[in-house]
Amino acid sequence: MLFGLDGVEIGLIIVFLCLFSGILSGFPVAFAIGGAGAIAFGIIAALDSAGLLIHQAIDTGSDAYNALVASGVKQDSISVFRYPDLPRIAEPVFVSGWETALDRNVSFIVNRINERVLAGQSIETLLAVLMFVLMGITLERSKIANDLLTTMAKVFGPLPGGLAVSVVVVGAFLAASTGIVGATVVTMGLLSLPTMLRNNYSPELSTGVIAASGTLGQIIPPSIVIVLLGTLAGDLYSTAQEERARSVGCSDALTYLGEPAVVSVGTLFQAALLPGIMLAMLYALYAFGYALFNPSKAPAVQMGDTGTGEVITRSEGFTWFLGLPVALIAGLLILGNLGIVGTQDVTVDSFSDAGTTASLRTNVSEECQASMIELHGQEAWDTAVAENQAITDAGGLQESVRLTPEEMDAARAEKVAAAAPIGTGVSIMIAMLGIILMLARGVAPSQEPRPLLIGGIGLVLAALADIVLINPLTSATMTFVILALPIGLTLWSMKAAVARLGQNELIRVVFPPLVLIVAVLGSILGGITNPTPAAALGAVGALMLAAYRKLKDENKSGKIIINSTFATVILLILGINFDLRINTESVSAETWMAFTLAYAAYLYIVFGVGYACWTLFRTGVLSPVMRETAKVTSMVFTILIGSQLLNLVVISFGGEHYIQMFLRSFDNEFTVFLIVMLVLFVLGFVLDFLEIIYIVVPIVGPVIYGGSFDPKWVTIMIAVNLQTSFLTPPFGFALFYLRGVAPREVTTGHIYRGVAPFVLIQVVGIAILWLFPGIVTIVPDLMPK
Repeated sequence: MLFGLDGVEIGLIIVFLCLFSGILSGFPVAFAIGGAGAIAFGIIAALDSAGLLIHQAIDTGSDAYNALVASGVKQDSISVFRYPDLPRIAEPVFVSGWETALDRNVSFIVNRINERVLAGQSIETLLAVLMFVLMGITLERSKIANDLLTTMAKVFGPLPGGLAVSVVVVGAFLAASTGIVGATVVTMGLLSLPTMLRNNYSPELSTGVIAASGTLGQIIPPSIVIVLLGTLAGDLYSTAQEERARSVGCSDALTYLGEPAVVSVGTLFQAALLPGIMLAMLYALYAFGYALFNPSKAPAVQMGDTGTGEVITRSEGFTWFLGLPVALIAGLLILGNLGIVGTQDVTVDSFSDAGTTASLRTNVSEECQASMIELHGQEAWDTAVAENQAITDAGGLQESVRLTPEEMDAARAEKVAAAAPIGTGVSIMIAMLGIILMLARGVAPSQEPRPLLIGGIGLVLAALADIVLINPLTSATMTFVILALPIGLTLWSMKAAVARLGQNELIRVVFPPLVLIVAVLGSILGGITNPTPAAALGAVGALMLAAYRKLKDENKSGKIIINSTFATVILLILGINFDLRINTESVSAETWMAFTLAYAAYLYIVFGVGYACWTLFRTGVLSPVMRETAKVTSMVFTILIGSQLLNLVVISFGGEHYIQMFLRSFDNEFTVFLIVMLVLFVLGFVLDFLEIIYIVVPIVGPVIYGGSFDPKWVTIMIAVNLQTSFLTPPFGFALFYLRGVAPREVTTGHIYRGVAPFVLIQVVGIAILWLFPGIVTIVPDLMPK
């Protein structure tokens, strides 16, 4: 053996050295990865042909090996790490020759690219990367981040360390709206770093908080890291659990686990929400604590007022900004629990409900039964047995059958009797419009309250009309006619409310991007749609928001953009309340009217988006945005292709199997995952998150996703770990971005010392998620399935 090392170990070292050298060579990383794989394969093939690479494999024909298998040890668990004393045989790393491995690699990479890049199941999810990149770059180029930084500095500046806290808040805000680390760090570095230094802030704290806050886009959804990790995690988890089920004697993962072995990007977005907020809070707490102990290095700064110029008393602020909004929401929730607010849907399926199956399948082999009892517990197994027996005693699993007209009428009548007096849609509308009216009253308490009071009366009348005049069988058209007057009163008062809110700088700056964030994340986290359509919505919304900002800078009217937004709301309302299908046998006049109005709204939206694009093109914004989007997206997909080549090289000489056998040699799952996390953390010093996702995760994924850990927790732990790769020197990308825009008096040493505490905070955050995994899983568990 060369240098006393196994041939596979030398092959892995060669691959890593080629990859490291390729990254340092100055070539674009996307091409360096593929080139490193080709060069590494050539070197390994040459050494193997010369007889210098010898792999010490276990002799599967030896008596010791056969005795071990006869004792009940599974062949998949036998390795040189777990049983180092077994007889071995020497063989080349390319058992069938490097020519065969090369032919297999070329064929496999063509198929893999077709599956994962061109036409596979994951391509739709990967399209979300393009849309989120477009959304982020558009918002960054439209100078919306500038307004956010300026406004937040005015809000938090008077606090100790307030400027640093404002950077964290804006970083979290931009993370939820852009997710582009480079754009966020550069923007905050250009705008906030000179201001912080000018107000005697420590260079270390200033640079550290900017670099760390800029990386929040990698964990706070919508996150490109989570999109890319999610496409891999879904395949890895499904495949690993199927293999796990077969290894314990069960037919498939559904039988063994009792649930499908799936994990989606949308679920991962839900899981990442609280960890992202937690990291932002840890950053802000550190900045505040630093200011308390070092007041001269993070002083309080008065940056100006963001209000309307009116003096708002503490009681008025509490009443209108906190007390009444919370009371309104709490009241609606209480009414929901009492059955007064709820669904009024009386749709009846033409087929009866199918019978409920048992919680676990019990018609399995004895080996599978023992494994399932070990996994779920004896009590869960006994419950499933009792459930199956009850189903059998009742005549077997009840099948779904077509209902008679009389049965459908009875089922509909039952739903009508159980329907809530106030519909969910009306209650949500009352909550949203009511809170806007309250905020408008709070920002200008001295102005005439009558217009806002009329809006409040309109909301009360809408609730009463829903209770008295509307029942679950009322048509959508009649419902619209009944609610037209009270809602019209409220919409009339909204004009005065919006005008008052517009006088407040904080609301005027925060509200538009906040609506976009709520629209994108709300549709994903609420399970309304998957990330790709939501990302498209975000991209279109960002274009319209940026166009509106440009029109205002030119002192031109933005009515077309605003009207397009209202058209979108109208289209959504019509889609929810009316059946817009016109290709059925009989179409009512009501449906035709709703369809015509919806189609008109759709055409106006298309016109508004086109007008927004023309405005951005005319002002010189659209072209650089498209070029930057194409550049970033093509880099991601090129790295995906190059990493597949590198992975195939590692697989071809047994490197992937060797690493997995090493990890499986540990009996404790936590030990294995801890080793993987440490390796990812160390690799973050020299590799970018894209290389780690596409090169390392596919190798270790079958092991860490093949155990009993929740796949959501595993993926979010990896994502938080990868976030540190932006901060760890010498190749932390956030450090490079900040160094490029920092003033001359800020040295590289300042930046390195500044990010060190935040790297430790990242480690603390990982430790918290390790000890309290419920932080990751609670939101997905609460969301409707």
